[in-house]
Amino acid sequence: MSSSLSVHLLDVAATRALVGSRDDQLLEVIRDRFGDDLTRDDASFRHEIEQGAPTAYEALRAVVHGGPFSENEDHGFQYGYAYKRLCSLTGTFLDNSCFTPHRGDWLAQVDQGLKALGVTAVSVEDFGYGGLPAPLPYTFTPGCGTWTPEAVARALEQFEATKRAVDASGEAPPLEPEIVDAVMQCLGWMRHAEERPGFGVIGFRS
Repeated sequence: MSSSLSVHLLDVAATRALVGSRDDQLLEVIRDRFGDDLTRDDASFRHEIEQGAPTAYEALRAVVHGGPFSENEDHGFQYGYAYKRLCSLTGTFLDNSCFTPHRGDWLAQVDQGLKALGVTAVSVEDFGYGGLPAPLPYTFTPGCGTWTPEAVARALEQFEATKRAVDASGEAPPLEPEIVDAVMQCLGWMRHAEERPGFGVIGFRS
């Protein structure tokens, strides 16, 4: 079974502040613009909703109001998708062609490629296991993770240091071409974030 990775360029602090903001105007904008998407999601999860899970809009409202959340941990996925919807509304979608679809331990393989180039400040696996911002309940799917502006800046510094060393020695780490492509895509995400103060990357694995 394959997975996908959706990656967004966002003002990280502002995005997290939407959780619990009680911004009913934002909810109305989402309902007006994405009503059809909400309806489709409800159709996809009809069985879960019949078993007590919140609808897509109910989950979205709970996220924006900071609760209440279902006490059933099996319902956590709806809050994860609601937060993903907030990110897609307020952020810029970044090219994910190297990651969607992907199988097996692909994210870990790309992380090894990053480490081979000296980059340890960020991890693509974090997008699968980093967790949602508090107070949202835990859910395995969708996985969520954040590269903060500080982590992005440090990662780019690490890459530039390795690049200088490679230029001086003439010896680059041996990496498979598809790993190089994925690593370069990650660096592209980070360079987009670097250009905008306060911006980072929020990703979702589903």
